[in-house]
Amino acid sequence: MAARDATTGSTGARSRAGQTARRLSTETKQFFKTSEFAAFVLMVIAILIAGNAIEGEEGGADFFAADKVWLYITILTVGYMISRGIAKSGVRDPYWDERGNSNTDH
Repeated sequence: MAARDATTGSTGARSRAGQTARRLSTETKQFFKTSEFAAFVLMVIAILIAGNAIEGEEGGADFFAADKVWLYITILTVGYMISRGIAKSGVRDPYWDERGNSNTDH
């Protein structure tokens, strides 16, 4: 009896030419484990601090007003969402051979 190969689904007796290994896990990390998320959170905090700290002279105009702060945070959020979308494009989670009923545990 030949041993079964867990990654290709074939027995050791067969030729492996033309066979590809099965993917058993996703290629991308969960969002909170990525450096992009850490950079996003730090930049949002930095923008909020800068918006609070930068003020005009006494009676002068506020150079970094709340509308600019929220505009920059919105632009940063859209950029983050696009980068995660590109990272996850074409990735299906989870990788199971037998899909079966999606309501049951695998």
